[in-house]
Amino acid sequence: MNVEVIGRQYNITPAVRKEVESGLEKLTKILGESFKSKVILSVEKHRNLAEITIKRRAQDLVGLGESTDMRTAIGEALEHIEKQALKHNNRRRNIKRKGKADWKETSEGEQALTIAVGSTATTAVPVMVHKFPSVTRTTEAHLTRSQDAVALRPMTVEEAVKECEFRDREVFVFRDKKGRVNVLHRRKDGKMELIEAP
Repeated sequence: MNVEVIGRQYNITPAVRKEVESGLEKLTKILGESFKSKVILSVEKHRNLAEITIKRRAQDLVGLGESTDMRTAIGEALEHIEKQALKHNNRRRNIKRKGKADWKETSEGEQALTIAVGSTATTAVPVMVHKFPSVTRTTEAHLTRSQDAVALRPMTVEEAVKECEFRDREVFVFRDKKGRVNVLHRRKDGKMELIEAP
């Protein structure tokens, strides 16, 4: 841990330097030992400002603190850096451990990873692990308006079946003699299915 303390219109006392170093020492539990820090302490009128910048390999962390007391400003700046470091570490921890090269894209958009399970290399069995997409892909419905699949006059079921066969439709909508709506639907096995609407 390399600490550089700079005072702008402020004399750095040993107590303040010790406060900064002890605060940064606590941050080594989160950030590790390999970081450089630059601390700028300044006074503007009645405000004490503390700016702490920690240079890391991945990202720079900056904490600002402002108060009427320099120790309070330093504590506030250290708090900001601690929050940033925890947020950055959690974000890094949540990133997937496997690289994208190990995952294969299958036809439905799902991803699969091939791994081997077994105690030794000779007894290992390949296993395919699937990871489905978190967002389901939806396609826009293709609508075609048709008057051929709807009967305009009331019909019996037999008449509707003949009409459906004549018009060569998979779905046929008609009203029976009592005025109820019925739907004829041709199943994949070729049989006709009658759906009575309430």
